[in-house]
Amino acid sequence: MAATETAVGAPAERREGRDKVSGTARYAAEYHAPGRAHAWPVAATVARGTVRAVDAGAALAVPGVAAVLTHENAPRLAEPDDPTLALLQNGRVPHRGWIVALVVADTLEAARAGAAAVRVDYETEDHDVTLTAAHPGAYVPEKANGGYPAHQEKGAPDEAFASAAVRVDVGYRIPPLHNHPMEPHTSTARWEGDRLVVQTSSQGATTVRGVLAALFGTPEDRVTVVAEHVGGGFGSKGTPRPDVVLAAMAARVTGRPVTLALPRRLLPATVGHRAPTLHRLRLGAGADGTLGSVIHEVTTHTSRVKEFVEQAATPARVMYGTPHLRTSHRVVPLDVPSPSWMRAPGEAPGMYALESAMDELAFELGMDPVELRILNDPDAEPESGKPFSSRHLAECLRDGARRFGWERRDPRPRSRRAGPLLIGTGVAAATYPVLVVPSTATAQALPDGTFVVRINATDIGTGARTVLAQVAADALGVPLERVRSEVGNSDLPAAPLAGGSSGSASWGWAVHEACARLAAVLARHTGALPADGITASADTAGTADAESAYARHAFGAHFAEVTVDTVTGEVRAARLLGVFAAGRILNARTARSQFIGGMTMGLGMALTEGSTMDAAFGDFTECDLASYHVPAHADVPAAEAHWIDEEDPHLNPMGSKGIGEIGIVGTAAAVGNAVHHATGVRLRELPLTPDRVLTALAG
Repeated sequence: MAATETAVGAPAERREGRDKVSGTARYAAEYHAPGRAHAWPVAATVARGTVRAVDAGAALAVPGVAAVLTHENAPRLAEPDDPTLALLQNGRVPHRGWIVALVVADTLEAARAGAAAVRVDYETEDHDVTLTAAHPGAYVPEKANGGYPAHQEKGAPDEAFASAAVRVDVGYRIPPLHNHPMEPHTSTARWEGDRLVVQTSSQGATTVRGVLAALFGTPEDRVTVVAEHVGGGFGSKGTPRPDVVLAAMAARVTGRPVTLALPRRLLPATVGHRAPTLHRLRLGAGADGTLGSVIHEVTTHTSRVKEFVEQAATPARVMYGTPHLRTSHRVVPLDVPSPSWMRAPGEAPGMYALESAMDELAFELGMDPVELRILNDPDAEPESGKPFSSRHLAECLRDGARRFGWERRDPRPRSRRAGPLLIGTGVAAATYPVLVVPSTATAQALPDGTFVVRINATDIGTGARTVLAQVAADALGVPLERVRSEVGNSDLPAAPLAGGSSGSASWGWAVHEACARLAAVLARHTGALPADGITASADTAGTADAESAYARHAFGAHFAEVTVDTVTGEVRAARLLGVFAAGRILNARTARSQFIGGMTMGLGMALTEGSTMDAAFGDFTECDLASYHVPAHADVPAAEAHWIDEEDPHLNPMGSKGIGEIGIVGTAAAVGNAVHHATGVRLRELPLTPDRVLTALAG
């Protein structure tokens, strides 16, 4: 490799791309073993209660049905750290959709027919699934998701708000949202004596191995978990879900390999969702736009199974400088499925509310919303006072404005029209924290001049295999084509899950260190390599997780142009443009794909995606892709993603920040702000569906 050439940053094609488009890449349901059986779950049809009896007679009479597992005959599990995995251990039904039985059969069709034939008798109890800001059960938890303090306060925010020259006091509502990855949650499990082998669709095989070993009382070295190819997850596959536990239980009972793919209609009730959030934002500013007070209060729900608190107020602790700040979370336990991670938990809903409120403040001030954000760009993190390792939000805003043609914008609402279409533009900022987790890896030099890096990373469609090979090639000083990467198997060196935009930073650090050590060994080596090559290893514990003196975050700016049809109420996005500051970009091709993918998901959050909890039945009304509308190709406009060349020496050896989630953060606010600019009407509840838009226009 020439001295001026580097693999990192190049737009290398994904190495598994051809396998995926040709159908040779195998996913969790595609491991065909002799005697394999299929399983189908039976979900509770009551919102709260207890199973009194299960009649499996008709199911067992279905040709091909081998077994029906219930809480009365299923294997006993050790008590899990995650209570959602205490499956078929007792008759309690904490919410509708809780799995109360599992049918195992020779074919998928027989399993499904058998499940339909199972009869369950319940003792029902009164339920409550309705979230309100004034709910009497609301409380302030100690921590929100991610370990963030639920309540933080500095200065005197109430007094400062009351005395501010310009004030905004507004509320926003975001409904439950669902992950719906292309590949449903699927696992194939088999027991080989006392050894458990699982192929699963998971974002972290190391974690799955540890959980299964604990649940079944099996040593970890007797459990192998393979997650070679994963068809998306968006957070819902971050930790083990019911499919992998139930498949292992069924395989133990039947003595056969068993595949369980959760039906899509059951995903909202069984694998987590983004909890609904109710926001109250109060911004107080001087006449020049300088923020004097920021108050962001969030109310959300959790299940009665376990506490999960969406950390939606935490972005306000990072974004804008103010001497007076309060961010708080309240949570209401309800008889609902357990919420969990969904792409950019906390930041996605929190920044929608904060950036919408900033737009409202700019309007009240008569100030350009880009300039308002730049004016309040802090030198240090408002919450901690730490200096930023790097912060180029202002540069993202200015570069985005230039590329978008912001200077041509007439700031007056309803100032552009084309027949029945109102046209508007909007802007919003974005942020996401830099997260790094210790990892291990090995690097091997082979006699034929090639190299292999091994790490139990998970490629969930982001291009991790390719990026890690690029990191290795640069650390070794060899061409990329001479490096091969092995990922997605728990027998490889342990690594953290793919989540929190931490994957490449965490895995890449370990790979870089292992390759650097290998390069040093090779530099001292003379003669031919031994037949099995030379291997070096790395463990970044104690370095990757060391406390940093810097506040480390990625930032970005989103711009959107929309049309609003005054006849139908339909909102269409004509343009999306994002500019990001995320450290060193490791692969230009896969990074652009990640940014645009996140922006597309944010577009869905703004315009089409939303779920309703039915108060009477205690169920999500929109539970499949026929009713829960994700953007289709025709919904996605010309989308552009750009980035700032950002050097940050306080991150990791690659100088990279995570990029998997920042694309969704802020997109919904930019679209919503554009709708206000187009119509002059402010809608504060997502999604911005035609019925809501028409109602607002009529008012």
